Amino acid sequence: MPLHLTKIAFGAKSYAQLESWYEGREAIALTTRNRPTRHEECIGGSLYWIVNHAIVARSPILGFAKTQDGRWDIVLEPRLIRVHQQAKRAHQGWRYLTDDKAPRDVAEGEDIGDALPGRLAMKLERLGLV
Repeated sequence: MPLHLTKIAFGAKSYAQLESWYEGREAIALTTRNRPTRHEECIGGSLYWIVNHAIVARSPILGFAKTQDGRWDIVLEPRLIRVHQQAKRAHQGWRYLTDDKAPRDVAEGEDIGDALPGRLAMKLERLGLV
């Protein structure tokens, strides 16, 4: 069972804006200063994107590659898979996510309605209302 990563989509205000980052791209590589410690377990997993304090989508992780300047690229499939929104606090660095904690994918043709703002979803979750 592969391990997953979470990442804040810095600068994205909505799922639609995150989706626009992927349009027309044949390859996606996220550059980072430090490679995640458990990177080998993440190959075959996914990078889950956080927008407005909620996990909203994922991209499968193909591998990790060292760049010429000593940084690391996280090589992703150039597709964005929408998931059922799950509240997630902002964080720095890498956070791992296991399959049992990861939100499920939105099925083809499934209507998930309007997304709740992440902070509101977290409060409702704490109250046991979602």
